[in-house]
Amino acid sequence: MQRQTRLTRLTLTAAIVAALVASPAFAADGSPAGQNAAGTATTQKKAQDANAKTTQTLDQVVVTGAATYAGVKKIDASFSITTANQTEIKKANPSSSADLLKIVPGIWAESSGGQTGANIELAGFPGGGDAPFVTFALDGSPVYPTPTLSFMANGSLFRIDDTIERVEVLQGGPATVYGNGQIGATANFILRQGTAKPSGDIGVTYGSEGLYRLDGFYGGKLSDNWFFSVGGFYRTSDGVRSPQFPADEGGQLTATLSRDFDNGDIMFYARSLNDKNLFITDVPVRVSADGKSVSQFQNFDPLTGTFAGNELRSANFQVSPGNPPGSINADLAKGRGSDIHMFGSNLNMYFDNGWTLSNKFHVTAGHMPTNALFNNFSPESFSQYIDGEVANANGNPDIVTAAGGMATTGTGTYVNGGGTVDPNQAVASLGFWVVDKKIRSFSDEFRLSAQLSDNNTLTMGTYLASYSSDDHWYLGNNMLVTAENNARLIDATLDNGVQLSRNGVISGPFYALTENWTGRNIAGYISDQITLGAWTLDAGWRVEHQKADGTVSNDTSMDLDGNPLTAYNNNTAVENGSFTPISYSHTHGSWTVGANYEITPNMSVYGRVNEGVHFPGFDDLRSGQANVQRIKNFEAGFKFQNRQFYTSLTAFRRIFDGVPFQQFTANGDNVTSIYGASSHGLNFTARYSPTRNLSFDLTGNWQDSVYTHYYSAAVGSSPGFDYNGNVLQRQPRLQFRFTPDYDMPTSWGDLNMFVTYTHVGFRYSDIGNTQPLPSYYTLGAGVVANVGQHLQFRLQGSNLTNQIGLTEGNARVTDSGVSNGLEMVRPIFGREVFLQAKYKL
Repeated sequence: MQRQTRLTRLTLTAAIVAALVASPAFAADGSPAGQNAAGTATTQKKAQDANAKTTQTLDQVVVTGAATYAGVKKIDASFSITTANQTEIKKANPSSSADLLKIVPGIWAESSGGQTGANIELAGFPGGGDAPFVTFALDGSPVYPTPTLSFMANGSLFRIDDTIERVEVLQGGPATVYGNGQIGATANFILRQGTAKPSGDIGVTYGSEGLYRLDGFYGGKLSDNWFFSVGGFYRTSDGVRSPQFPADEGGQLTATLSRDFDNGDIMFYARSLNDKNLFITDVPVRVSADGKSVSQFQNFDPLTGTFAGNELRSANFQVSPGNPPGSINADLAKGRGSDIHMFGSNLNMYFDNGWTLSNKFHVTAGHMPTNALFNNFSPESFSQYIDGEVANANGNPDIVTAAGGMATTGTGTYVNGGGTVDPNQAVASLGFWVVDKKIRSFSDEFRLSAQLSDNNTLTMGTYLASYSSDDHWYLGNNMLVTAENNARLIDATLDNGVQLSRNGVISGPFYALTENWTGRNIAGYISDQITLGAWTLDAGWRVEHQKADGTVSNDTSMDLDGNPLTAYNNNTAVENGSFTPISYSHTHGSWTVGANYEITPNMSVYGRVNEGVHFPGFDDLRSGQANVQRIKNFEAGFKFQNRQFYTSLTAFRRIFDGVPFQQFTANGDNVTSIYGASSHGLNFTARYSPTRNLSFDLTGNWQDSVYTHYYSAAVGSSPGFDYNGNVLQRQPRLQFRFTPDYDMPTSWGDLNMFVTYTHVGFRYSDIGNTQPLPSYYTLGAGVVANVGQHLQFRLQGSNLTNQIGLTEGNARVTDSGVSNGLEMVRPIFGREVFLQAKYKL
């Protein structure tokens, strides 16, 4: 396995380097090859490059949310959209594809879990986990038709590298009609393509956390009107929270092949991702009495510490009955990884009679494994743990009978040597969850637009998606560990002979699952856009049918070896051989109406009303929540730009109903509910440029958002709740990013310097508003030196002042999560600095 992984890394690295070195970048005379491209192709490619450089102007043409593939200027768009080119993406210094969304006002990405598995919140959207209201798209096609499955949000399928030209993030508006009908946000990543003039770059990066990364891209001309590109990355990193083995290891390779016609173009792309990423679970911190400040617990650094380590990396879990019981092996180094392959095509045509045609096709297939630690309760002393286990054992007649008497105390030893465990040693229990997902999907969207008159364009389209997921889950697998960085495993025994653990494992799965799902969505839509002087009016309607079928295994809790004294496998969930079939088939409609008024060529106002639906996913159907979520969205916006100022403001009002809730608690309860939400707020983006080389950017949002008709009956040992009127979890009332940016021309090139101050306001981690998350700030900065025409050096860092900022509290409990002044929380990463050297062709 190690040899195969090493071979894959070498092959990927060699492919990137070979593409850069061997490509025909220069003709024999030293001039750029292919510089005399056909006029039509050259004009179109130059237009694309120019458009990518104008993201901070209202003249930029955006294609996401537009009725036709030709797109619409920002000044004329009656919806909220944020764009960023490659340079701006790098300045944002995103730690993951999800983290990039921090540049969008009203979006809050929790990137504290690492490269994958980020929760993404939208202002006024009642999320609380994963990313159900965010679609990641590649050149207009969703990377997977449904935004979120358990252990797999769209962002986990996607990595950002130099093959991305720009990103367009659309919030609501026309997205409820087009594509997969996303009611929240669509992050559409546009790929770089080859041009008549060859272009490329190769970069190497070193990071303070032990990061080594190679990036490369090359694009050029193959023959008349045919163009290609190839690029990708490979990297390995110890991680800011180092687990004593590579936290992130893998890479990605992307290629495009495109052809320009006299009346359109076609582009094919392929993308392969093989990446392993450590998922960061909660760590312990001390909490003040009011819950509004936190500090370090013992020697566990909240900025760099992690339970994961070599001792916990490989584990064996008993999961089926027998003597000995059947077991599985798991490896933390596999993390929440991706072994994914994508292929797609975009066809765009225009005709002399004013008709245009567009077709977007996309396929995704592969595996999304999860081998990750998940926290349980707050740390306690080993003696407290033993006292609790003594009480549990003595309360079980079968154990008392088999042991021949009650227990009074217990002892512990370290699994890998080190002697007896001190009674005062702080310990914790962690679940080692093991999940394998095999996914497949394809989607196709076809649009036909007719220019009925000079000021009226009618668009008709269809959307088809077919997708599946085959899963195997083992949730639980709790281990007893020391509450310290790179934790140690503990074996514990009671004095009446009860074995509490086996190689540190104190329980098997509390939930075992095999499921197989297939889904299909078919939609048709129609929209009309009319221009009347300074007015641009549009309306659209969509009807969509979803059908989903699945089989879900049933499990039974049992003692795997029939021995009550081996407590570590006494209550293990085992699939019992029976399956529950589940089917869903419903049709629903969505609509949107918008108006934009151009006050002057550089100022406009707009308004929009839309109602969208969010169909249940496979996880919702499994948990019996087959309801459709609905959102009513009202928004009004203002856009203005002159030589010094750029401003975009959007006020919103959002009303939700039919939202499903599901939570697996630390004791194995599955708590569910159906609820709604009501919100209003303001998203804002502004830029002030007093001189040509100096600018100040401000992006953020303010909101007032609460839950409605939110209650649940008691489930197992988890009490019932009534959360009506509570503030939406994890969403700050106020958050913003402020960035001063200065360009300094020099005799050898130019120097760009920037600083980003981020403020995240007070929030609550849980729906019950019992887990406060204090406000915090971070400071990031960067210096980029362009030397001559070919060299670039970048020094950039994040959280330079080492702030302790929390993104969530203990998601495994339904109460405050604080015990003895301690809480399990997920803080942001500590200081991270990297240096990159890049050569541009």
